[in-house]
Amino acid sequence: MNTPRTRRGFLRQSALASTLFTMPSIIPAHVLGRDGGAAPSDTVALGVIGIGPRCTYDLKSILGLNDVRCMAIADVQASRRDAGKQLVDQHYGNDNCALYRDFRELLARPDIDAVLIATGDRWHAPASMLAAEAGKDVYSEKPCGLTIDLCQRLDETIKRTGRVFQAGTQRRSVPNFKLAVELAQSGKLGKLHTLYASIYTPQIRTQWLPGEPTPAPDVCDWNLWLGEAPWRQYNAQYVAGDWRGYWDFDSGAQLLDWGAHTLDLCQWANQADSTLPIEYELGEATITCRYANGVQVVFDFLKEPFGNRDPHYVTRLGTCPVRFVGDEGSVETGDSGQMLVKPDSLARSIPESAKRVVGLDVTAHARNFFDCVKSRQLPVCNSTVMRHTHIACHAAALSWVLQRKLTLDPETETFVNDAEANSLKSRPARDPWNV
Repeated sequence: MNTPRTRRGFLRQSALASTLFTMPSIIPAHVLGRDGGAAPSDTVALGVIGIGPRCTYDLKSILGLNDVRCMAIADVQASRRDAGKQLVDQHYGNDNCALYRDFRELLARPDIDAVLIATGDRWHAPASMLAAEAGKDVYSEKPCGLTIDLCQRLDETIKRTGRVFQAGTQRRSVPNFKLAVELAQSGKLGKLHTLYASIYTPQIRTQWLPGEPTPAPDVCDWNLWLGEAPWRQYNAQYVAGDWRGYWDFDSGAQLLDWGAHTLDLCQWANQADSTLPIEYELGEATITCRYANGVQVVFDFLKEPFGNRDPHYVTRLGTCPVRFVGDEGSVETGDSGQMLVKPDSLARSIPESAKRVVGLDVTAHARNFFDCVKSRQLPVCNSTVMRHTHIACHAAALSWVLQRKLTLDPETETFVNDAEANSLKSRPARDPWNV
C-alpha cells in the first residue's frame, strides 16, 4: 500500500541513522522503552474525534497505556474541546494536545496513526470511512452506522484500505461475558436453542425542539454537528446529548444502543459472526430473530432504562444482560460481573473468582485494538463482526418500525419480497457531507 509517511516511520529511520553514524556508548533507557514506557518508534499516535462523556470514559483508560500517545482532539463544541485538552495535558504534564473544530484537519496530519471516534451516531460511519481513506486505523464507538447501507459501506471501506477497525462493543473483552460465551460454545449447556438479548423499548422521535439562536461556529459548529443528517433548527439540548431517539440522529429506533452489545454477544455465543438471522418477528414486548440453524435470539424490551423488568433476567446482574439457554443448562450475566449458571452441578464447576468480576473495564478492548494496530491482525470486533451484528440489529428495528415479520437473505443482505423494507436500508444524506 502507498501510505503517507508516518511519525513512527520517521522516528524508526532517524533512530537507525543515529545508531549508524554516532554509535553512542550509552543509550537512555526511555529511548528503548526499558523504563516502563514505550520507545517512540513503538508508540501509537492517537487522535480523538468527538469528546463527550462516552469518549472521556474510553480515553481515561487509553491514557494509561504506555505505548499510546493522544496527540490531538477534534470536536465541534469549544467547551468539549477545552475539557478534553485539559484531561490529556494534565495526564502528560504538558500543553501539547492540539485542538480542531473540524476533524478533517486532524485526519490530514501525517503523524496520527489511529483515531478514536466517539461522536453521536450520525457521524460514526462517515468519520470512520474518511479516517480509513486518510490512512488511519479506527476505533469507533457503537452503533457504528445509522443504516444497513452505512454498515456495509464501512466494512467494505476498511477492507479496501487495509486499515485496522475495532467496534466499541467492548463486552467481547470483558471476562464474565467471555466466560459465558465459552460455556455456550463448549457444549456444557447442551444444544443451544434460545439466546436472550436485552434492549431498550424502541422509540422514534420525529418532532423538533424549539429553535434557538445558532452559536458562532467557533463555539459550536451546528452545520458540522448535523453532518449528513437533515437540517433542523439549533437547540442546545441536542448538542448536550438529547439527540437520542430522534430518527434523524439515532440508530434503529434506539434498538442498537444496547442491542449492538447484546446481540453481538449472542452472535458470538452462536458462532455466527459470519452470518446473521434470517427471520425477524415482532411480539408483544419482544422481537424474535431466527437463524438458519434453528437457534433463536429474543430481543427483550426493558420498560425503563437500567431498570430490568424482564422475566428472563435477574435484576442484580446489571445493565446489558444476556442469557444463553441450551437443552441441558443456561448461563446469564450482565455488567455487574456476576453470573447465574444452571444446573447447580455446572455452576459448582466454575471457580468463584471467575464469577466475581467487578465492573465494566474498557481497557482490555482498547488494548486489543492497539495491539492489532501494531501486528495488523484482526481485532475481536473487526469490521466484519460489526457488519453482521449491526445489520441484524437494524433488521430487527425495521420489523418494529414496519410492525411486521421480515425475512432477510444473509448472503445478499436484502429483505425478501419487501421493497419498503429494502428502501429503508439507507437514508438520504445532506450535501456537502455525503460520504
